[in-house]
Amino acid sequence: MNLVATLFVSIAMIINKDFQAIPREARDYEFGEVKYYVVLVTTAIVWQFLFLGLIGIIYCSSSLFAGIVNALLLPLTEVAAVIAYNEKFTGEKGMALALCLWGFTSFFIGEYKKVRKPEPTIEPTEDLSSHSNLDV
Repeated sequence: MNLVATLFVSIAMIINKDFQAIPREARDYEFGEVKYYVVLVTTAIVWQFLFLGLIGIIYCSSSLFAGIVNALLLPLTEVAAVIAYNEKFTGEKGMALALCLWGFTSFFIGEYKKVRKPEPTIEPTEDLSSHSNLDV
């Protein structure tokens, strides 16, 4: 899945000549050219680990749970951006944060209730030992 996505994006970048902009962006990067490439490579590696982890969650659990974990990343990203980049915490961010956390919490409460529910016991309807004409 990641290979196809990488090929698709790379072909689009070649057609748009976006790869030619990378050296220019590196020269203009505030913290230096070397740090630009370090950030670029590190970001690519972290994304690969993220998607590998999501595939692992799907394999070991379910795609629903992977979607829930992925939805939890949105509010974490918003909170990290507010803290790290001193962004304003707007109403839209607050609403997205509340909805994501609500969905995440609802999923876990539902799973908790499903696990805690006692299994029904089956009671025998008649006693077979009282029958005297059974062939054994």
